[in-house]
Amino acid sequence: MPRRTFITAEEKALPGHKPMKDRLTLLFCANASGDCKVKPLLVYHSENPRAFKKNNVQKKLLHVMWRSNTKAWVTRILFVEWMNEGFGPEVKKCLREKDLPFKALLVMDNAPAHPPSVEEDLLDEFKFIKVKFLPANTTPILQPMDQQVIANFKKLYTKAMFQRCFEMTEGTNLTLREFWKDHYSVYNCLNLIDKAWQGITRRTLNSAWKKLWPNCVAERDFEGFETVEKGAVEDEIVSLGMSLGLEVDTDDIDDLLTEHGQQLTTDELLELHKEQQRQSTLSVVSKVLNKLDIILASELSEASYKNAFKLTVVIVIIAVYGWIALRVGYPNLGIVPVTRSML
Repeated sequence: MPRRTFITAEEKALPGHKPMKDRLTLLFCANASGDCKVKPLLVYHSENPRAFKKNNVQKKLLHVMWRSNTKAWVTRILFVEWMNEGFGPEVKKCLREKDLPFKALLVMDNAPAHPPSVEEDLLDEFKFIKVKFLPANTTPILQPMDQQVIANFKKLYTKAMFQRCFEMTEGTNLTLREFWKDHYSVYNCLNLIDKAWQGITRRTLNSAWKKLWPNCVAERDFEGFETVEKGAVEDEIVSLGMSLGLEVDTDDIDDLLTEHGQQLTTDELLELHKEQQRQSTLSVVSKVLNKLDIILASELSEASYKNAFKLTVVIVIIAVYGWIALRVGYPNLGIVPVTRSML
């Protein structure tokens, strides 16, 4: 929500309901021609929200790739998972359907969650994908998704959110307070995310490459159309807001676009590194324990108490090993304690 839209004719300030303070992170990706949208990665702070249980949600059927951690941040582990489980398969499918050779270049910025060695983490079937990082500090200038794509998504999402709020409260005694508390959850949010992402046109996605790759941008019949289109969406948001009794104007829409555009602070980067370290350690320990489970099952099938005891000791050692790695780091696992000097 824009910062000032909680001011209504009914009350001067709404209590801090959780839906208004909730946060999630989205990762978007599409090709330069705009005809291939990759399923977004969504990171939330809960793996199984109450709203999912209430609505019998099957995460595999969602229009996003659902992941979670305590900060709702994209970490390197989650990014690599998205590459191998989301991006890679969809790009391969797109190339096959268009009868194109298996060649793809992923252009991205050097965000903390983007591992420099990401190509090495790709599964063998996706080794045809190459990765190119943009120069440092050029994201606002060159990164295609930053050239009105994300901004347009936010506007379309806000418009859809206001529309739902208007439809739920019109002609009823339902207040905005009750709407946010009882009729809006991350489940509803997901539906609006999908609607907004589908609303991003092929033309918008293609135009976003004008600065980075101008030759791939289709010629337009006339200039100024997209500016008018953008203004029209803003006007609709303001109109819907006023219909809801909100004191909202175009300045609020601008706030919405810039509110989450700041770089992570040093403290946030520190927390992100710690979260990535924790996930890396758990991943390594999990793989080791899975292998030990197989061995243990085999040994137990032979009813060998002695060997089973030895394996139990090994599992305990591995658990302690993982705890130490989480707390103080362990170079052989590629994990070291994070300090501010590393940032």
